[in-house]
Amino acid sequence: MKLEDVVPWGRSKDEYTKMFGLTPRDLDANILDCAGGPSSFNAEMTREGYRVVSCDPVYRFSAGEISSRIEDVFGPIIDSVRANEKGFSWREMGSPEHLEEVRRSAMELFLEDFPRGLSEGRYVEGGLPTLPFADGTFDLALCSHFLFTYSVQLSEGFHLASILEMCRVAEETRVFPLLASSVHAVGGEGKTSPHLEPVMYELKERGYEALVEKVPYEFQKGGDEMLRVRRRG
Repeated sequence: MKLEDVVPWGRSKDEYTKMFGLTPRDLDANILDCAGGPSSFNAEMTREGYRVVSCDPVYRFSAGEISSRIEDVFGPIIDSVRANEKGFSWREMGSPEHLEEVRRSAMELFLEDFPRGLSEGRYVEGGLPTLPFADGTFDLALCSHFLFTYSVQLSEGFHLASILEMCRVAEETRVFPLLASSVHAVGGEGKTSPHLEPVMYELKERGYEALVEKVPYEFQKGGDEMLRVRRRG
């Protein structure tokens, strides 16, 4: 993994809560944030007394290195969003300017929290489809804007293996969104991932309940659904 290949893009606790339909009971669970990147979810949850571990290959780099890479990509990503404004729903964000403020704030909070969280074991270097945790370590595993988003780059087999791995370490897994993005990892109007249907079929064949559910969040147009997976019984 090379830092110059990473596109760090962070989201807030408020967004996570809406993206994954998190209830007060969910927030009180022992949560794993897969491919969490520079999101502020962990920092905000920890500050409020909740339990979250975030896992991402990018955590091998220092806060300074991640910050430098954020600065490299931030302007081009915002420019890409502006160029594709019609592919987004602005009900949540209002405008590209507000999106810029929200993303900047989330990633700055992550960078401030990262060194301490790393020493406390709240940020763990590692990535799908092989997680460095024992079976059943967590109550709930979340994966935002990685699986299905990168459907062109990541195979159907990778998606299945990754979701099975999250189900190994957590009682329940949720993935958002279900669109294969047309504008790299940041969004834009996309179509439902071609991997979704075959992956859901295979999960059901292996004894899992796999359901698509609406959530109270939409930034990419049509991106208002998550996949919820748990073992039957």
